[in-house]
Amino acid sequence: MKTILKIQLIFLFLTAISYSSFAQFKWPHGAKAAICLTYDDALDGQLDYAIPQLDAAGLKGTFFCTGNSFCLYKRMNEWRTAQKNGHELGNHTLFHPCLSIRPDGTKADWVKPEYDLVNYSLPQMINELKTANTLLKAIDGQEERTYGYTCSDISAGGVTFTDSIKGIFIAARNDGPIPETMNGYNRYKTPSWGVNEPTAEELIAYVNMARDKGTIAIFMFHSVGGGYLNVGAEQHKKLVEYISKNRKDFYCATFKEVMKYIRDNK
Repeated sequence: MKTILKIQLIFLFLTAISYSSFAQFKWPHGAKAAICLTYDDALDGQLDYAIPQLDAAGLKGTFFCTGNSFCLYKRMNEWRTAQKNGHELGNHTLFHPCLSIRPDGTKADWVKPEYDLVNYSLPQMINELKTANTLLKAIDGQEERTYGYTCSDISAGGVTFTDSIKGIFIAARNDGPIPETMNGYNRYKTPSWGVNEPTAEELIAYVNMARDKGTIAIFMFHSVGGGYLNVGAEQHKKLVEYISKNRKDFYCATFKEVMKYIRDNK
C-alpha cells in the first residue's frame, strides 16, 4: 500500500512539473510561450531587412524609435506604412540619454554630458518621454504606447522612474534573463536579450528556452544586416522563419499586444 502511495505521489509531482512548464500561464490558442521581436533606435536595416522578413513570415515587430533618428526623419513615410501594416512604433526617448558610467562601473564614453542620465532630472526625463509620444502620435496617430529603456537604464538623476512612467505607457522593456515563471511579472521592467552578432542557432535556442519554461522571450535588436549591436540579415531571417513554422508553440505579437494580454489575463 505504501509503495502504491509513493508511486502516486511521484506521478502527481511529475505531472505538476510538466504542467508548470507549459500551463503556468495560458497563452492564446494553446501556445506554450510568447515571443516579442523588438528593435531599437529606428535604423535603416530595420526597414531594409527586418520588416520585409517579418512581413514575409507573417509576423509583427515593435520598433522603439528614437526621436532624433535620422532614419526616422528621412524615411518617415516608410515607418508610417510599417505601423499601418501592423508593426508597433514604441517610445525610445528623443535623444537616447544613457548613463555614462554603467552600474558595473564600466564607462560609456560615447554618451555626451548633456545626454547623461546622471545629469537629467526626473521631470526632465518625464517631459522628454511625453514629447516623444507626441512625435510618434504625429506619425501613426496612436495614443497607447510602450517604452524601451535606453541602454536599459531606469534612473534619471539618481532617481528610479519605473513607477513614474506607469501613467504614460502600458509597459516598458528592460534587459534580463527569460523569466522562470509569469507569477509577479512586471510589465514595467520586462526582461529581454540585447543581441550582438548571434548565430541563428542561438536565436532559435532562446525561443525554445521560453517554450520549455512556458513563459516569454523578448529580443532586443538594434542593427540588422550590418552596424552596431548587429544581427546578420540571414540569421534574423532564420529566426523569424522558425517562429513562423512553429506557430502552434509560439504566441508572437507586438510588445504592446503581448503586454496587454498579460495585463488582462494575470
